[in-house]
Amino acid sequence: MEKTELTNLLYISYYWPPSGGPGVQRGLKFCKYLPQFDVQPTVLTVDEKQASYPLLDKTFENEIPEGLKVYRTATSEPFEYYKKLSGKKEIPYSGFANQKTKDTFMDKVFKFVRGNLFIPDARVGWNKHALAKADELLPSGKYNVILTTSPPHSTQLIGLKLKQKYKLPWIADLRDPWTNIHYYDQLYHTPIAKRLDQKYEQQVLEQADAILVTSEDTKRLFMNKPANLNPDKIHVIPNGYDEDDFFFQSKPPKDTFLITFTGTITENYNIDVFLKVIAHLLSIHSEINYKLRFVGKVSEGVKKRIEKAGVLGITEFIPYVPHQEAIKHMMESTVLLLSVADVDADHTNVPGKLFEYLASNKPIVALGPVHSAMDHIIDECGAGRLFHYAAYDLMLDHMTQMSKAWKINPNLDLPFINHSCFSRKALTEELAQLIRGLAR
Repeated sequence: MEKTELTNLLYISYYWPPSGGPGVQRGLKFCKYLPQFDVQPTVLTVDEKQASYPLLDKTFENEIPEGLKVYRTATSEPFEYYKKLSGKKEIPYSGFANQKTKDTFMDKVFKFVRGNLFIPDARVGWNKHALAKADELLPSGKYNVILTTSPPHSTQLIGLKLKQKYKLPWIADLRDPWTNIHYYDQLYHTPIAKRLDQKYEQQVLEQADAILVTSEDTKRLFMNKPANLNPDKIHVIPNGYDEDDFFFQSKPPKDTFLITFTGTITENYNIDVFLKVIAHLLSIHSEINYKLRFVGKVSEGVKKRIEKAGVLGITEFIPYVPHQEAIKHMMESTVLLLSVADVDADHTNVPGKLFEYLASNKPIVALGPVHSAMDHIIDECGAGRLFHYAAYDLMLDHMTQMSKAWKINPNLDLPFINHSCFSRKALTEELAQLIRGLAR
């Protein structure tokens, strides 16, 4: 049999192990499985000693495929100055989850500076270093396709310049919306800064040979931009789960109805109706030991809402943990809680952890926009139920029925969830087909 010639991909990503978070997992899993479909990736990323990572997960380094070439470069970023001037040790999380409920004057100043002096974002200082390294790699003629992934969306400007210079096929992977991200208005953009950001976004959408998004709703969002877009060049490849990560046995507690949320949650994630339901269940089901567990970064505003709802006493907060430990917490739960930010654009948001929730076979209770992409996935997979942020009666009825079932059998694991189409390997095969098609 004739051996298939490999297609060589230059994969450009700011986030790479030892950074933590879902954005890292997407690229890492792509690079793990692409060689099985005749695509050989090479990674261009930032030097981890100079990078501005809000989250670290060194366990991801163990998953870097053997033999994968990873080139790291220097960067020039303002976060060290930010920490010195603000007195804060942490880099801002996505959605500012580690910021106070109410901005101080200095918080507003820093956000204004971020929104107007660093466009599209404060990691744009990496671009010149990444471009210099790409200029060393690309003249060899080895690479057939370039892929840039974001956020940070400044990374897409690297792809834009390389496309213009080398005329190679370019894929822009936009894991999140750009100027429609739910915290965009918190950056106090001036009209000039907003127009420049929108211009960059439009250039990327128009000039990329293919655009990747994680949901159909995000595709529709970008199609509504004032850009000359052919809908056929926007490809939906959602995030997913890696079967290799799910080696823990399911062990829901027998004496506790344990509801777990994993990941980052800010005030924009409206879980008030859920907290109200739990408070009511506590008052009428004293025989059930309910417990809430948040694994990851929880903003102070959310903690105050939990306290105000009267359920702080049954709530456990576990700081950010390595990915495998987060999965272990999922597998040791009764039910998994999911939510997206309660803002206009977030019908497009499909959290990466949804797919790992699916792989856990645990029932999901979600809050978000009805008929959103997340709603459709949960419904089609038979994995639980999504409720609107104000659907108190519906959620109370649902949770009451689950509580009654739990008293009969404390293991509420679902017998079958049709989620195989979201395996990382299956999704990578889709990406490989796109890459090889562009390389021809």
